[in-house]
Amino acid sequence: MKKIYNKVSLTICLLVVISGVFMFNSCKKDFLEIKPQGILTEAVFLKTENDAVLATNAIYNSAREWNFYTGGYPILDILSDDANKGSNPGDGAFLNLFETFQFTPSNGDISRWYSALYKTIRRTNIVIEKVPEINMDEALKLRLVSEAKFIRAYCYFNLVVAFGDVPLVLITNPPADLDRTSKEQIYNEVIITDLQSAIDNLPEKSEYPSDDLGRATKGAARATMAKVYLYRGDFEKTATYALDVINSNEYSLEPDFSDAFSLEGQFGVESIFEIGAFPEENFTNGGNQYANTQGVRGSPNKGWGFNRPSVDLINSFEAGDLRKDATVIFLGETIDGVLIEGDVNTPDVTYTDDTETVIKEMETYNQKVWTPGITTVEEWGYNVRLIRYAEVLLFAAEALNENGNPAEALVYLNEVRTRSGLSPIASTDVNTLRELIWKERRSELAMEGSRYFDLVRQNRAEAVLGPLGFVKGKHELFPIPQNEIDISGGKLQKNPNW
Repeated sequence: MKKIYNKVSLTICLLVVISGVFMFNSCKKDFLEIKPQGILTEAVFLKTENDAVLATNAIYNSAREWNFYTGGYPILDILSDDANKGSNPGDGAFLNLFETFQFTPSNGDISRWYSALYKTIRRTNIVIEKVPEINMDEALKLRLVSEAKFIRAYCYFNLVVAFGDVPLVLITNPPADLDRTSKEQIYNEVIITDLQSAIDNLPEKSEYPSDDLGRATKGAARATMAKVYLYRGDFEKTATYALDVINSNEYSLEPDFSDAFSLEGQFGVESIFEIGAFPEENFTNGGNQYANTQGVRGSPNKGWGFNRPSVDLINSFEAGDLRKDATVIFLGETIDGVLIEGDVNTPDVTYTDDTETVIKEMETYNQKVWTPGITTVEEWGYNVRLIRYAEVLLFAAEALNENGNPAEALVYLNEVRTRSGLSPIASTDVNTLRELIWKERRSELAMEGSRYFDLVRQNRAEAVLGPLGFVKGKHELFPIPQNEIDISGGKLQKNPNW
């Protein structure tokens, strides 16, 4: 089995910002085993073309850090009806606060996520601000700055969706007393502007050499722009950007759904943007703990076992949907020659009452993060797929249906369905088709962190998640972290009802 490594995934040159001091650790091969370079201050750093490349690669390195993914734990899935906390009952008990919507502004997971996004934004600002001053190849300079703008837009989009109005930081050394900026201003001045710049100036995926796969592309920027407009309810622009991705002929669906997440599918035809990693059990050497956090617990020992597919999700798949078995690991399965026995300290099944007639929870695991092997090491080498072509097809389907083109929407919806072994949909009733597209999004994107904010933007969160504790007018946004409010001396105001 061939493991694909790219220059971005091999760049373990950490750009650590501590009181204005930049430090680089040694790199692995193919980023050429650069010797440790000691401490580089701002006065001498970012003077050469090589510095510019290293600084840009450090942005991608941020996306391998554990906190970048909702503070380390997959809280967006746990908040939704797709997943339960997982692991054994006593481990990570604080995550039960997300299952029941009892978390507070002081929750560390929220604070870590918020800080990780701003840490990445700081790295993008360094490149955007400093690289244009370097005497270097102009085409490379433009590309590096455009990569930074793409990731800055990606981070700010996550911030405004999750937190609403947030501080706007566009320079390397901002003042300490920043207030919250309206999300509309951030959309207009940063997210949309940066994404358009990335669309105008980045190469297509096919234009990169193989050892640069994983860098931001024109297609990734277009796909993100489509998602931005979908969340803003602008279906005309959603369709425009989604169709630009589709008509570029840069991407297609993997014939086998499971290959969209497998080692064989890394940087494959369905991958629009993913973060490469090494099977190394630490961040410094290029590992990513995203899959380890969710890996099978017990036998085999693949990880901590958090983010367990819910019974509701399992029952939501249509009969014959191949995605069910490719999304959920059940006890007793054999995968890649490995028998899944699970954790002896976790009940195999729990019930809603003593009659044991209605299943509340089963010991299951997220198969989308499975990597072959029997140890935790392999899971650290999992490449996180942040944008897949299947989702872009569903962007197009949803937008076209809302724009009064249900027949055209069916083309893209059915492309996703037929890959999953399901019969094509024939209905062109707009209302019926809307519900079917939303259902398809759940089945296709299960356990990928999309469900919660899908329900929010579809105005269905109260109806679906209300029984779990969701409160309308409050939980559409996360709270601004309490430590950030404290640091600001109270200048940063809380979100409504927090």
